[in-house]
Amino acid sequence: MKIRIKNGRVIDPASQFDARQDVYISDGKVIAIGEQLDGFEADKTIDATGLIVCPGLIDLSVRLREPGQEHTATILTETKSAAAGGITTVCVPPDTAPVIDNPTVVELIEDRAKKSGRSMVLTMGAMTQNLNSELLAEMARLKAAGCVGISNGLSPIKNSVILQRAMAYAATLDMTVFITPADPWLQSQGCVHEGAVSSRLGLGGIAESAETIAVSRDLILIEQTGVRAHFHNLSTAKAVKLIRDAQNRGLPVTADVSAHHLHLSEHDLGNYDALSHVLPPFRSIRDREQLQQGVRDGVISAISSHHQPLDKDDKLGPFAETKPGISGLETLLPLTMKLVEDDEVNLHTALAALTCNPADILGIDSGQLKVGATADICLIDPDSEYECQPLNFVSAGKNSPFEGWLFNHQVSHTLFHGRLVHERD
Repeated sequence: MKIRIKNGRVIDPASQFDARQDVYISDGKVIAIGEQLDGFEADKTIDATGLIVCPGLIDLSVRLREPGQEHTATILTETKSAAAGGITTVCVPPDTAPVIDNPTVVELIEDRAKKSGRSMVLTMGAMTQNLNSELLAEMARLKAAGCVGISNGLSPIKNSVILQRAMAYAATLDMTVFITPADPWLQSQGCVHEGAVSSRLGLGGIAESAETIAVSRDLILIEQTGVRAHFHNLSTAKAVKLIRDAQNRGLPVTADVSAHHLHLSEHDLGNYDALSHVLPPFRSIRDREQLQQGVRDGVISAISSHHQPLDKDDKLGPFAETKPGISGLETLLPLTMKLVEDDEVNLHTALAALTCNPADILGIDSGQLKVGATADICLIDPDSEYECQPLNFVSAGKNSPFEGWLFNHQVSHTLFHGRLVHERD
């Protein structure tokens, strides 16, 4: 299909291009940006007057719940949700069931993603077999199968010898290690940030040291092994400082933060609101401010949804007994752009954190809007005020604490490989 996107504000964060131009698409590729092409006859024309036209978003951590938990969500439902959120590439952690520790599971996920046809689904290979932190997974086979990195998901490796060997093995394969930093002993003691709010609510607290001790250990091993590493979902000011210092020393480390951690703090738990139960927990206002500063400085180069769709029953019951997680695909863009509206982050920094920066972290040729690029494109209406209603999410997961929030920057169209996969009603 030949598509013309006319009169839009075209922004490519990778090249800092920002101008009102037309975009021409044919055979799934961007073939021109600018003036009318001679002889080009569009099968479809999208009037993007007043809209931002940018690369499709790339999300570094999305749990699709398939395989293993199809009763909660599926690749089909969640890639539809991704398209509704302007996301054209999602990266799946290895903690599926079965675990992504062999090429067969990679092939299964890729096959079902192709049948959905709404976004590129990339996989993380397991660092250890069955994520049990005992025997190393066959990383070379996982890389050959197409895994873009390795991770132990939300299961921290307690044994530092095993972690060191895993990092050294990954370094020989030139694979990036993706780490969710958490000391398992300290984190298991609670469900919210350790502080005044946890004391007031009578809930077990998770100290910031649960994150900073893990980051400190991992940085030492990264320096020793020379592996390239990415830290998922930072939540504390001290962790941001540790990553900044490591980057200044030349260590090959990057980091991301969830969109929800950039807006909420421990004070948003309300009256034991289980929708705000996440791991790592929402921390102090100072931590939130330093996370925003980390995005401004580029220490944190990507913003991710850390999407975890859950059943309604998973959020019922006493706070500490509910499952942590937020359905975040459809709030990733509006929450990020809300930082722009609040003058916390400039527009190009925000869009780069959703497009070219995560592409660089994954080492993939994506996240750019230029001639010759695959036509993964997101069109955003910056003047479309709407109320967040999780019950209306395309995602099977309705678990979001942002009900009633007023958002702008709604996705109007999403193109994946030159095909229109979402159009706002």
